[in-house]
Amino acid sequence: MAATTTTLVLPGDEIPASELPTGTGKRKTLKLGPGLQHIPPNTVVTTVAGALVTDNKKNVASVEFNSGRYLPYAGDLVIATVNGSAAENFNCLLTPHTPPATLPHLAFEGATKKTRPQLPQTSLVYCRVVSAGKDSSPELTCVDPATGKSEGLGLLKNGMVFKVSLGMARRLLAPKADLPLLESLGGKVGFEVTVGRNGLVHVDGGAVKTTLAIGQAIQTVDEQALGEAGQKKLAASILKNI
Repeated sequence: MAATTTTLVLPGDEIPASELPTGTGKRKTLKLGPGLQHIPPNTVVTTVAGALVTDNKKNVASVEFNSGRYLPYAGDLVIATVNGSAAENFNCLLTPHTPPATLPHLAFEGATKKTRPQLPQTSLVYCRVVSAGKDSSPELTCVDPATGKSEGLGLLKNGMVFKVSLGMARRLLAPKADLPLLESLGGKVGFEVTVGRNGLVHVDGGAVKTTLAIGQAIQTVDEQALGEAGQKKLAASILKNI
């Protein structure tokens, strides 16, 4: 049986305990993600319409839904834009409609007061959301709290950033992302794709022409909802022109 399951739900639905993960790994406490609300003592209800996604291994449940506005949630991987620097934090933007986020100067692998990074305005940083609430600014980090290592987080150098829908971002971040476009291109061209849950995708294909072609192709798949055949056709067209 698969570790991850999906069920369609509507706002106000009460989720039976039998449909929630019980935890098969080290995490014994159930973690509720976006779209779910806990009503003490033991009731869990949905707040949006979408797909209830549960993962027994991580002991996590959430509702995936299409929304035009990103709402930060603890654990999200995001691409942040540095907007300035204060005494102890970088001020960052996640989207034009999201409250400014804080990224501590010391929230980088190996950073100290003497070696903290110097990030100019408009720098792009791959981060994880540490905390987010209605009445507080989101806090970000570029290290894994368990290891103190960057684990792929940090300053994004070179490349270009492209906007995609939140649904496309979730699709690209899925453990088994199924995107024939990237699979077809990856067999012929070297490139790196970094995805933020806030609807931003950073692409580095080395050359500007390659980077632009891949980024725009991802946007095309998103906007036109291209299936496998359409994606492979698009990939073949790109490979002829780069």
